[in-house]
Amino acid sequence: MYQRILVAIDGSPTSTRGLEEAIRLAVLTKGRLRLIHVIDEVSFSMSMDACAGHDGDRLGAMREAGKCVLEQGKAVVVASGVGVETVLNDDLLGPVHMAVTAEATSWPANLIVLGTHGRRGVGRVLVGSSAENILRYSPVPALLVRAAEPGVSTAPNAGTVHLNMPLGALATQ
Repeated sequence: MYQRILVAIDGSPTSTRGLEEAIRLAVLTKGRLRLIHVIDEVSFSMSMDACAGHDGDRLGAMREAGKCVLEQGKAVVVASGVGVETVLNDDLLGPVHMAVTAEATSWPANLIVLGTHGRRGVGRVLVGSSAENILRYSPVPALLVRAAEPGVSTAPNAGTVHLNMPLGALATQ
């Protein structure tokens, strides 16, 4: 059923947990992964603010970092024997959730997988939640893998896994 799995990655330990779960699922279903890294307008703007007064190609540097994240993720997937391809979205046309859900539609994915911090309250309000918005706007089921708490084992069952299915999905299964 989940043969085409889209995995949003950013190189963080949280996204690595999501990638690990996506690989496990792809091995079970004999599926294929597409890894996506998004350079969004907010990250780019924050980069520009942080580097104000410095010369250089900030977008170019972010692209190179994104390519590195994708290559590292791809190497992990290839080592597991799962088919994989990568996409760097750097068009800066909107927030992360819009790029991920658009990719899920155009590929077309059967499932989106991503790691989440599981922030609540003020932390979520200040940082925002791409994961929450991906769940809200996803055209396909989305699997959120919550990262383990600091100091807690990173064994396969260490994080919380949440599956969200779009409203018409149950009728089609």
